Amino acid sequence: MLNLILDDFMVELKDGAIRNVGPSNKSGTAKLFDVESAEAREFGDKRVKIVCEDDDGNEVQVALFPEQVRDIADDIEAMEDDSPVFE
Repeated sequence: MLNLILDDFMVELKDGAIRNVGPSNKSGTAKLFDVESAEAREFGDKRVKIVCEDDDGNEVQVALFPEQVRDIADDIEAMEDDSPVFE
């Protein structure tokens, strides 16, 4: 399930083209639940791309620098000792 939250979002659709309407203060959040597959792969020369997809074909991609990936790996390792999620 893909959940999108868009704040102050307005676009104009005219002749098949999408155009920004209003100020450029838009923001958004994407959440993907019930992930069926997740993988990490190289992205360019300096980053790692995390790709998660659900069984409906919704996909979220996040490009991270290696130090960010290491921080996440450390967080997961710390949770393995304390969290019932990993039991």
